[in-house]
Amino acid sequence: MTRGRHAAGDSAFWLFWGAMATSSFGTAVTTVAFPLVALQALDATPFEVSLLVGAVDLGWLLLGLPAGVIVQRTETRILQVGMDLVRAVALLSVPLAWWAGVLTFTQLLVVATVTGLATVLFDVANATYLPKVVSRETLVASNSWISGTHAVSSTAGPSLGGVIVQVLGGVVAVAIDAFTYLVSAFLLRRLPKAPSSSAARPQPAREVISTGLGWIRRHPVMFPCVQWAVVTNLVSGAVAALTPVYLVRVLDVSPLVVGIVLAAEGVGALVGAAVTPWLSTRLGTARVLVWMSVVAAASLLLLPLAGTAVLVPLFAFGSLVSGGAVVVGSIVTRTHRQTDTPDELLPMVMAAVRFFTWGVIPVGAVAAGALASSPVGVQGALWCTCAVFLAGPLVLLLSPVRGRRQLSEDRGDELVSVG
Repeated sequence: MTRGRHAAGDSAFWLFWGAMATSSFGTAVTTVAFPLVALQALDATPFEVSLLVGAVDLGWLLLGLPAGVIVQRTETRILQVGMDLVRAVALLSVPLAWWAGVLTFTQLLVVATVTGLATVLFDVANATYLPKVVSRETLVASNSWISGTHAVSSTAGPSLGGVIVQVLGGVVAVAIDAFTYLVSAFLLRRLPKAPSSSAARPQPAREVISTGLGWIRRHPVMFPCVQWAVVTNLVSGAVAALTPVYLVRVLDVSPLVVGIVLAAEGVGALVGAAVTPWLSTRLGTARVLVWMSVVAAASLLLLPLAGTAVLVPLFAFGSLVSGGAVVVGSIVTRTHRQTDTPDELLPMVMAAVRFFTWGVIPVGAVAAGALASSPVGVQGALWCTCAVFLAGPLVLLLSPVRGRRQLSEDRGDELVSVG
């Protein structure tokens, strides 16, 4: 197995980082804008908001598994640029329809779905590109740097998004996101072609997908890590759907406050990304993952406890701590997949993992919306979400991860051949 050995300081990495940072910032702005446009301009119901939030990640259920095959057979740079352009065009249709006076909830739903489908291919391509241009020794640091950048955009983006929505309107925020995708496409176009690791003879799509799934299922550490990620993202989808409705309809706060509260999770993610390399070195990646899963589940309990506007800071603090803990776990598990998976299997494995872990986000969002629309109410739905989150650390504590210091430790585990 061979990978390109560029240091994290090379121009390829910084072009990659610049594109990712730009589009990530715009997306964070739209995270606030889309639900608020639906709530304020289109008078959407809680269930409709949950559909809108879930539609963004629906692509992982529709395209998650075939994405690995598509990425394996397509030049990465071309795919990245193309998906950025698709997302830019889709998002630009929202302000154009608004200014023409014809914007509907159906269009918002279609745009969210289209951008979500494009994001699936873009993210799988990104995940397979980075390990080919960054050395194995610097991969944890590079992933931490990227996660930290996402955290910064998740912190500043929602806050700025709240200001933009309150002062200029939500459609302006969506237009900004469209522009960031155009900038990202320009930067990615300048990236070098990634070293090819495709097989000499293309395998049938079904065989390719089966190989990736088989590798994950038979891996003694990767499989429980994926199970933890499934629980985590199921809950994340639920929280993402419930938060704007809870803050606007239950606590009656302004769009600016919504942006600030959403930014708290980004602050936590930034701290988590910054300390991950240190924690991994000092405690070991496996121990860090287990501990952070417990911290994340415990801190999420603060969200439904914030039952009045006065307790909004408690809600924000819970988001901050849980967001930071989840990012630490995400970095160590993603790096483990990138380093322990053979090059020829990496696109399929990354796509398969995200099919399950990101594909459950819309499931969580829609389920939370339905529960919030029932007699249980929004706050009751948050309590149910916290209960589900407890399954995350339980999965890890009952798996081989519990007895390890590092996720990549060789304990004599044998992987059954998958092809």
